[in-house]
Amino acid sequence: MALKILARRFVVLGHDFPWSASLVTSAVFPGPFSTQQSLHVRPLCFFQNHTVQVVNIKRREDALSVYPDSVTNPPERPLSTTTDQSSPTDKTTSDNMTEAIAGDVQDFQDGQMKEIEVGDQKVLLVKEDGQFYAIGNKCTHYGAPLSKGAYCKGVVRCPWHGACFNVKTGDIEDFPGLDSVHKFEVEVRDGKVVVKGNPPALENAKRVKPMVKRVADNKKTVVLVGGGPASLVCAETLRQEGYTGRIVLVSKEPYLPYDRIKLSKALNIKPEEIALRSQQFYDDNGIELLLAKEVTKVLPDDKTIELNDGESLKYDTLLVATGGQPRSLPIPGSDLKNVYSLRTPNDANAIAENAQGKNVVIMGSSFIGLEVANYLVGKAATVTVIGQSAVPLAHVFGPLIGQWFRKLHEGKGVKFHFETSVKEFRGEDGQLTEAVLADGTVLPADVCIMGVGVVPATNFLKDSGLDITARGFVTVNKNMRTNLPDIYAAGDIVEFPLFTADDQHVNIQHWQMAHQHGKIAGLSIAGKAQDIRSVPYFWTVQFGKSIRYTGYGPGYDEVILHGDVDDNKFVAFYTKKEKVVAVASLGWDPIVSQAAELMSKGGIITKDEIRSDPENWVSRLSQL
Repeated sequence: MALKILARRFVVLGHDFPWSASLVTSAVFPGPFSTQQSLHVRPLCFFQNHTVQVVNIKRREDALSVYPDSVTNPPERPLSTTTDQSSPTDKTTSDNMTEAIAGDVQDFQDGQMKEIEVGDQKVLLVKEDGQFYAIGNKCTHYGAPLSKGAYCKGVVRCPWHGACFNVKTGDIEDFPGLDSVHKFEVEVRDGKVVVKGNPPALENAKRVKPMVKRVADNKKTVVLVGGGPASLVCAETLRQEGYTGRIVLVSKEPYLPYDRIKLSKALNIKPEEIALRSQQFYDDNGIELLLAKEVTKVLPDDKTIELNDGESLKYDTLLVATGGQPRSLPIPGSDLKNVYSLRTPNDANAIAENAQGKNVVIMGSSFIGLEVANYLVGKAATVTVIGQSAVPLAHVFGPLIGQWFRKLHEGKGVKFHFETSVKEFRGEDGQLTEAVLADGTVLPADVCIMGVGVVPATNFLKDSGLDITARGFVTVNKNMRTNLPDIYAAGDIVEFPLFTADDQHVNIQHWQMAHQHGKIAGLSIAGKAQDIRSVPYFWTVQFGKSIRYTGYGPGYDEVILHGDVDDNKFVAFYTKKEKVVAVASLGWDPIVSQAAELMSKGGIITKDEIRSDPENWVSRLSQL
């Protein structure tokens, strides 16, 4: 069945009907169907010139929408407990090495991945150009099995969040996550493929790439402003690439750099639980931390930054990666107690503590708002989300998937007020008690979270001479260089040339992309410049359902959706003219990672390819 939605009419196999004014329309359509079928349609928010085609074809029963049960301590388990039993795996131990026979040489084809057991651990075996390679099978980000991911030309991409690993070296090449995986010996013996592993390497999924130490004779100083992944990955890349000078990371927060995106998913989490690296790591690798220090000014002519405590710091090279800061709205009463923005662990912990058993209002129906609602359901007395759009996240995923988010949350008890906003907060004795909406509705509110987006934290750069857009973003080139010598910028504050968008300068506020910016900046500073060539990739988890998304979709003109939204198994293709520019899925792994890998190699998915079969293009990964 194909459902085409345009403006405020829908077309079902040639039948044209106006939308009903009621909330739910039921219609029975004879004719083209083999039997009469009932179609239930809920009016959505539609955008001018956007078309949605829903194609219900085969369901992916083998695709699992698995995500770690605990965000704070994700279990390191594979997507599936089923392994390939097509050929027996013999295991022996010799010379302190554990061996396993993976199978006969003639049973493997180029481009083939196979998960095997070496000892009691999983290893990924790959054949490429007639050679065999073996690496750890567990992604170093959240432990996803790489054997279930996407493979192309020597790189395997994680099925969950898109991290990429080189199968010849085990090195991480794209993110999220910081660590590489181990590589293992492979030899062909008497026509058998034999994998050999060092037991400690088999047991520890993560490997930190070698780093040089600081050398006192090197008087150069690189200063990294910002405590997020862009700064940290830049620091690590510098040490990995042989830079022996001084590295100073300046952060206005008092904590070690941490995994900020977990705050909205686990509000009660402590900063030490989500630290990206330990203090010992920074000490061992000569990375100085200046915490609870805010940069107030950059003086490029003097190569100096000024700090809020009156001190200054000289640099030879500077990276600015200060991220975003919560958008503030001039709402009367926003200074009342228990009106929060979410940016730091202190914010998250305060919300978690004060929301227990209380009436909570969340402003914003995008990622932060919905993830906070997800956490608070069952803890707060009521959770109400206020959104200016007609359905959540329609600007990203389109109205149909936006409606899926709405139904998912409503099924858990979340209440929504759409196409409105908060015009006033009311309270007693300085404490929030009510939120008044633009339409006059008064909601009981003991706690309010303002999840209305962020703006770039770049005010301190306004007199620096850096090229900054009207929206406050720093413009950089493909190497993360700014317009000023020896100053780089990265992460959420930049607009950079995106190769999948014909080098259009864009701002992408994704955790994965901030890591990659840091790597590219580090390579440039180390004198080993590479152009950034990373495909945007993000995910969101709502009530155990993880939607993945890759590409750059703003301005799409059509959504072609396969599968069954109500059955939590679907894949959506976002197109501009005849080209697929983004892909989102639920329960259809690893299609998003496959799309990201194809795009990263310069491949294009056309609209015609995916009209009838969403996986018609996947075979091209082995042909690139």
